[in-house]
Amino acid sequence: MQTIPRDPALDSSLAFKAEGYRFVANRCERFASDIFETRLLGRRFYCVRGEDAAKMFYTPDRFTRVGALPRSTLVLLQDEGSVATLDAEAHRRRKGMMMSLMTPPRLEAIAAAAGDGLRTAARGWVGRTVTLHEEVRALLCRVVCDWAGVPADEKRLARLTGEIGAMIDNAGTIGPPNWTARVLRRGAERYLRNLVEDVRAGRPMPPAQSALAVIAAHRDGVDGNGGDGGGALLPADIAAVELLNILRPTVAIARFVVFAALALHQHPETRERVAGDDAYMEAFVQEVRRIIPFFPVVAGVARTAFTWREHAFHEGDRFILDLYGTDHDGRIWEDPEAFRPERFLGWTGNAYTMVPQGGGAHHENHRCAGEWLTIAVMKTMVRALARDIVWEVPDQDLSVDLAKLPTLPASGFLVAIQAVR
Repeated sequence: MQTIPRDPALDSSLAFKAEGYRFVANRCERFASDIFETRLLGRRFYCVRGEDAAKMFYTPDRFTRVGALPRSTLVLLQDEGSVATLDAEAHRRRKGMMMSLMTPPRLEAIAAAAGDGLRTAARGWVGRTVTLHEEVRALLCRVVCDWAGVPADEKRLARLTGEIGAMIDNAGTIGPPNWTARVLRRGAERYLRNLVEDVRAGRPMPPAQSALAVIAAHRDGVDGNGGDGGGALLPADIAAVELLNILRPTVAIARFVVFAALALHQHPETRERVAGDDAYMEAFVQEVRRIIPFFPVVAGVARTAFTWREHAFHEGDRFILDLYGTDHDGRIWEDPEAFRPERFLGWTGNAYTMVPQGGGAHHENHRCAGEWLTIAVMKTMVRALARDIVWEVPDQDLSVDLAKLPTLPASGFLVAIQAVR
């Protein structure tokens, strides 16, 4: 049995900050191992990557997310009491509620609204140069609020966009920027909590299938027939957290849309196929997600002792699964740094090799409930960029800093809009 390599650094927190998305993979390659031990923020972690590691990490009920992430990140990305902090049956029931929002008709509705919204907005940009990330972020906030049944006038939409944007931008930071983002998050939560309380009081009444209606009415317990839906309503502050866990990830899709636009710019030969070939367009979207996942890693704490690759691990051991490194693993993906949508043509799917938003089965694990929504929205917005909107890319800094979490092209991606067909 091979000994687990150990990072010789006393603490690798500064190295993680400096290397970002490449931190785990750099050491796996250096140690020629899919696992190594390191210390981050004074705590021991086992860092792992690859398909087999993902299968180990996403074994149902093996890990809890409670205590796995630094509080500075948890508070901005999920917050306490959310579905991500639950385990076993409690997680299954809450996750089932979240997944009930992702039916095909509902996904089609938000995807159509996002594509139509981008085309409509672009007509107002003709003759101008805009920062695509800023504009798409604001557009997606408007779209998801409408879809989720969250009432918001122009002033509230602008405020929500800023609050949610700060959460996303500062999830990988510490210190004053993170503290400011937390304050902004509390403002968003207060607004959503008041909406939940209003709905429960009968004013206003959002559409029955909307996220606001479903979350406001959700009960985590077991009913008299042994099914879900019994017990008390979610506390209003937890319902607000879960509603924000619908809004925030949808607004974050703006980053994927920007990287899709960057790929169209850097690989102009793909535009025609993306515009007219549905299979290729979906393959293109998947390749964008593979190349730049939203966050580089996911963390967990072992709930029980287990054995993997002949190594014995104990309850309380901390693990980090390298999402970025798995999506760029040369054993899985041929020429992994190359942008090749063709690799996804005819792809049948693998929940442990393609993990930009987590791995494993959606209903059994902590895989992102909004992954299907992400793909649906990306497809309609990418189709609009490839087929309906005529745009050029002026000179700018398009470098992508992999030390920044989450990352973007340095300029935010400036585009000069010429016409909308």
